[in-house]
Amino acid sequence: MTLEYAYQGPKRGMDRAVLLAHGAGADMRAPALVVVADALADAKIPSLRFQYPYRSAGKKAPDRPPVLTAATREAAAELSRRSKLPPERLVLGGRSMGGRYCSLVAGDADEPVPCVGLLLLGYPLHAAGKPEKERSEHFPRLRMPVLFVSGTRDALAAKPALTKAARKVKGKATFCWLDTADHGFRPLRSSGATIDEVLARVAASALEWVSGLPA
Repeated sequence: MTLEYAYQGPKRGMDRAVLLAHGAGADMRAPALVVVADALADAKIPSLRFQYPYRSAGKKAPDRPPVLTAATREAAAELSRRSKLPPERLVLGGRSMGGRYCSLVAGDADEPVPCVGLLLLGYPLHAAGKPEKERSEHFPRLRMPVLFVSGTRDALAAKPALTKAARKVKGKATFCWLDTADHGFRPLRSSGATIDEVLARVAASALEWVSGLPA
């Protein structure tokens, strides 16, 4: 499998690096991923964004789960190679679907991908309109620290439901709630906040959490 990559930051000298996977309806140039990657680069923390095969092929519908899983695993291995860090020093994560697949490979029952933490930006706890089918069955196998960055109006992960589901995580779960933001991190106009201001908070929260992980 040949994937497209965007690597930022130093190629050596740091003790951690971050994988950033995109959501189903976006690509590796999604604003939320770019602002986080830029903030990490300014702090000399390497990051790697990548393109799932369906986006490189110009398709809108995501690849089948086995392809998404294989691509996520391959991207994690590529970040390890480029940053010259062992897998257990990597933070895996990304937006929505991408973050979910990072959590799935990290919590795989048979061959988990080691990591120092999971950065989940807008975790899609359930598909649209199907809150009864939660995507949290693998949470008990997550023994690493996890940061959930979610909007308080996220239609795919209501605050009470996500907070409850995260109790299954064995590692330390931390939350950054974005006031009035929806699944795409867009705030209500009445909040007085702009999308750029919300994304700046996403980046700042991600950087603070990643920087604070154990050395």
